[in-house]
Amino acid sequence: MTPRPRLALVGDRSDRVPAHAKLDEVAPRFGVDVDWIPSAAVTEAIAEYDGIWVVPGSPYESQANVLLAIRTARTLGIPYLGTCGGFQHALIEYTRNVLGIEDAEDVQYDADASTPLIVPLACSLVGETAPLELAAGSRLASVYPGRESTVETYHCKYGLNPDYEETILDSDLRISGWDAEKAPRAIELPGHPFFIGSLFQPELSSTADELHPLIRGFLAAVAERAGSGVPRTATAASGVM
Repeated sequence: MTPRPRLALVGDRSDRVPAHAKLDEVAPRFGVDVDWIPSAAVTEAIAEYDGIWVVPGSPYESQANVLLAIRTARTLGIPYLGTCGGFQHALIEYTRNVLGIEDAEDVQYDADASTPLIVPLACSLVGETAPLELAAGSRLASVYPGRESTVETYHCKYGLNPDYEETILDSDLRISGWDAEKAPRAIELPGHPFFIGSLFQPELSSTADELHPLIRGFLAAVAERAGSGVPRTATAASGVM
């Protein structure tokens, strides 16, 4: 019998974060078992889930544990979605553990970081909608069949420091979405079953009757992993890049 898919929502739940209330509204339509996991409670057992979604609400109580969740998803091939803070921390995790820039940081945690990878946006995107250009042939573009662009909803103040954009472009991590000024707004990892981070928040434009296509694409990958026969394991890929 195929096990029911299990999804971890990683983040510090708060009534002050609009995405969290929206997730409470739409999660019953996911068709999976959903567990909210506070950042301080993340352990290597996160590897037992079929999907990991790092939700908005940074800075997190435990940045280290959020990065553990992302690294586990990346190295074990567990479908991953990161929105807003999950986008920012996917960049940090990859830059530290794959590119070897161990002091890459979000200035929300350290205003004097020597490698300020995540910094305030030139223009705050709190409560904004904006166009998004899609990279042709990307996994992100595949959830919007036949489209080269879309309009998305944001609630973020921080993003990738333009000084480090070339560092990302020179890596295997792909920038798959840009705003009208060509600032990165989404990333993905080619060759991974599903690994996408978006500065926009697809949960905010979802309803109980209609989920955002990015969420539907992510949930399809979660269901595929659950039905694939891949053993659930509590062993994270420590030491694996």
